[in-house]
Parts: sequence; C-alpha cells; structure tokens
Amino acid sequence: MITHFETPLLESRALSRRCMKTISLKMEAWQPTGSFKNRGMGYACSIYRERGAERFISSSGGNAGLAVAYAGRKLGVPVVVVVPKTTPERARRLIAREDAEVIVHGDSWNEADAFARSLVHENDAFIHPFDDELLWMGHASMIDEIARSASQPDAIILSVGGGGLLCGVIEGLRRNDWHNVPVIAAETVGADSYAQALKANRVVNLPAISSIATSLGARAVSSAALRAATQHPVESAVVSDAAAVAGCLELLEEHRVVVEPACGASVAALDADLPALQRARNVIVIVCGGVNASVEQLHAWSRTLAVA
Repeated sequence: MITHFETPLLESRALSRRCMKTISLKMEAWQPTGSFKNRGMGYACSIYRERGAERFISSSGGNAGLAVAYAGRKLGVPVVVVVPKTTPERARRLIAREDAEVIVHGDSWNEADAFARSLVHENDAFIHPFDDELLWMGHASMIDEIARSASQPDAIILSVGGGGLLCGVIEGLRRNDWHNVPVIAAETVGADSYAQALKANRVVNLPAISSIATSLGARAVSSAALRAATQHPVESAVVSDAAAVAGCLELLEEHRVVVEPACGASVAALDADLPALQRARNVIVIVCGGVNASVEQLHAWSRTLAVA
C-alpha cells in the first residue's frame, strides 16, 4: 500500500540568484497530507500492521497526526490522535477528515503525548511523531530519491522539531555514502531545543514554546538527534519568527506553495552565517511543508511581526 509519493527536486532560480548558489527544493509539501511526515508515518504504520496492530494511537501538533490518520485510512486500521490545545482548528479538521478520532488534551505536545500513551492497550501500536527508528527509515527515502536524480550536494538544510526528519535524512545520507554532506538544522527562537542541546551537549528541556512555529514545538529533541550530530556533520541555524514567515512568503510568491513557519525556517536559514553554507555551491532545502498555516494566517503573522 503506497502511503507517500516520490517528490520532485526543483531548482529555485529565485533563491539561487538571491543566494548566488544553486538552491534546489525537495518538495515534500506536495505529499498527500502536505508534509514529509507521510514517509515515516506510512512506513511505520505498515510495519506495525504487519506485526498485528489493530489500532494506531499517536500524539501530534498536527502534521504527524494527519499522516498517521492518512496511513491508517489507507491501511484499514482505526486511528486515535491526541493533539494539544495549540493545534490549529484547521489541522484538527483535516485529521478528522481522514476518519481518525481526534482528542484535544493539554497545553503542549508533551502533555498530549503523555495522555496518548495512557490510551495504548494490547494490540494497539503507538506511533511516535519523531522518535522511532522506523520513522527514520521511512524519511530516509527522500535522500534515496535525490541520490537517484542528482549529484551529491554540498549541504542540506532542514527544519528540526523533535529530530525525526534530521535522523531520517542522516540515515539516508549514510546509506547513500554521502557521509560528508553537512546538514544545516534550522529552528526558530523559542523552539530551539536542538540548538540548545548541541551547545550543552545534552538534551535540554525548554520551559515552554514561545515561537509561532508550533510544529517545531517539542520542548526537547530526541537523544538520537543529539547523538546524530556526533556521527555526522551538523550545524545549527536559529532564526526569528519574522524570518521564518518571510521564508514562507518567499516560497508562496516564487513557487506558489503554502507552508508553515516551521518550514519557512529552512528557507530563512539560507542567510545564516555558517561555515558549511559559506563553502557550499549546491544546496538542497527540504521543503517539509505543514498544514498549520494558511495564506491568510501567513499575511496576518507578517503584519504582526512587521516582516520586511
């Protein structure tokens, strides 16, 4: 059963001219549910069903839950998704449209996650939104696709919430023998648990998420994401909410795609003053997508944040 599609790798002439590099976009926003999550969630759900799971339970800020709901519908397995109160009504509606049961619980993903785990019984499979090796194996398929269609890039930029995408991309780089391709990990101020973990050399729990990029809202990254930085070159880029929204609007204007600030952060990271980017001539940006925003919301944020 296919739960994700191969996505194109597009050269962005607008970003390439602005950055004076070749910038290519891996268009994960064009997955069936609007984000890269289709890959890992679909793969994990398929494996858990083969192992006998009769129901999927997940916690999510929006995108992961939507991907699990989609996979469950395709696989014929019922799904329960627990989301925090911060998850936009639009995301809740989209999850429910995939025939999943949506439960709203807690003020943060951490609280929603704890409640979701309490619902798991025998014959259920808990689908973690980012911390599961099966997810990483699924996400790694995007690098397999890039390796089949393009030469080795000088750097890859991606957004980090809990670290599932990062772990998956690094797994994909490893299995394609692209061990020296640096990964630029983009976050927003107020959701920068990975940057703080790298600095402290340990997992850091943020007291709260103060960024509008709620999809980056894991207060602590997985230990696997932190460990990955000791096994592969990783550099951190932390951008403002305003810069992330500007990145979203740039994608909207130049490529007619709507993404959320969690994804716009990766576009904003192109302007980061990092050694890996200074050396790079050929850069791939993972356009991870996301459904927690609309054109109207992006423009509202732009006005509120005084985006240039």
